[in-house]
Parts: sequence; C-alpha cells; structure tokens
Amino acid sequence: MSKGWIGEFREFAIKGNVVDLAVGVIIGTAFGKIVSSLVADIVMPSIGILIGGVHYEDLYLEVGDARIQYGRFIENVIDFVVIALVIFWMVKLINHFRRKAQSEPEKAPPPRDVQLLEEIRDLLKNRTKS
Repeated sequence: MSKGWIGEFREFAIKGNVVDLAVGVIIGTAFGKIVSSLVADIVMPSIGILIGGVHYEDLYLEVGDARIQYGRFIENVIDFVVIALVIFWMVKLINHFRRKAQSEPEKAPPPRDVQLLEEIRDLLKNRTKS
C-alpha cells in the first residue's frame, strides 16, 4: 500500500537535510541583516567621512524622469562583498577542522591474537600475586 502524498511530504519534511536547510536559511537571513546594518550604519558612513562627508544613499543620477541611485548600489555591493568574505572564511575554517579530523588516524583495536596474549599475561600476573 502506498503512502499518500501527505505521508511522503511528512517524511520529506522531517528528514535532517530539510531541517538543516531551514535552520541555515533562518540563520543566514539574520546574519544578512547584521551585515547589512554593519555596512549601512558603520562602514558606509565611515567611508563617507573619509571622503569628505558624502552620504552614499544621497548619490544618484537623474536621467529624464528616472532617478538612478548608484549610491545604494555601491552600498549593496559592499554588503555582498562583506557577506561573501565572511562565508569564505567560515567555509575555510570548517574545511580546516574537517581535514584535521580526517587526517587523525583512528586507533584500530589490536588483532585478536594480541588481545588474547594480553589477557593471558594479565591472568598470569594476577595468579603470581595471589
């Protein structure tokens, strides 16, 4: 008997990858807001002060009835670059730890005959002490 589409959807939605993806999107959205605030409220005003008090959000070009706000575009480009840079460093850090964990050899248990010899040795030690 086949599951209905509701059962299939429930199975799909409960899988770890979907939940991980949802958490990633939520955290990514919050992180994007933080970076946008950093760029808009700290970086861009600082750059504006350094170049003579220019406010980037005020930079625009009027062509006929159209208003091209290239200042906001510059701000969004810087926003993107900061987010991309942080993601790059996070992925680099994660890959570093992943490679480190993979390069550490797992200590394999000794072969069965060595284990038996160690047990015999321990038994003999205990018998001679008694």
